[in-house]
Amino acid sequence: MKKLIAIVVAVVLLLAMTAPVMAGQPEKCTTIKDGGLVDSLGNPLVLGYDQWGYNYQAHMFNGWYENSGRPTTPVTESDTWLQMKWNDAWLSNKDCDGDGKLDRHYGFPSYIGSGAWLTNHQWDENEDGSQWNYFVKIVAVPADAHRIGLANTGTWYTADDTEIGPDIWGEFAVIQEVYNDPYEGSQGIAYLSPSGPGLGKWKP
Repeated sequence: MKKLIAIVVAVVLLLAMTAPVMAGQPEKCTTIKDGGLVDSLGNPLVLGYDQWGYNYQAHMFNGWYENSGRPTTPVTESDTWLQMKWNDAWLSNKDCDGDGKLDRHYGFPSYIGSGAWLTNHQWDENEDGSQWNYFVKIVAVPADAHRIGLANTGTWYTADDTEIGPDIWGEFAVIQEVYNDPYEGSQGIAYLSPSGPGLGKWKP
């Protein structure tokens, strides 16, 4: 199913940068504008959009799906267009722990309870010329949440047993999916969290 592309893309984004966590506030954080920050492969980070479609300063990616993995040679023509947006807890635009990379879930030992979120929006054309699109919201679960079932197959619930959404990657839940594909007969909301689709409500 086409919407599975989004899950793969989000994993790519999770692995694209790595940074350890440090408690407390630093005296000074390094910004992209300051220079010297790199990704996990040693590529320098720049202000604005890079050659793949990432704009780390603005917390977004806008480009061909294949470029989300930052291939050595960026793709210039493809089929599926992808837009990703995230907040500072998911991937910051600063380095505050001094490792030369952008921070993740800064101040927290893991994503759980950090308030991190990510959205994916993608679209393409079917063989019959019709258009399909898929949109998903993913959030880090709160610190007092509990999961029923195994990682990637179970479901997360709040402390009062209200469903948050299906588990993904062990620390996150899907809270909304919208899938429109006339070729497959899909239209509208595919999943909506009983806890609500708002991204801001999961702030620590």
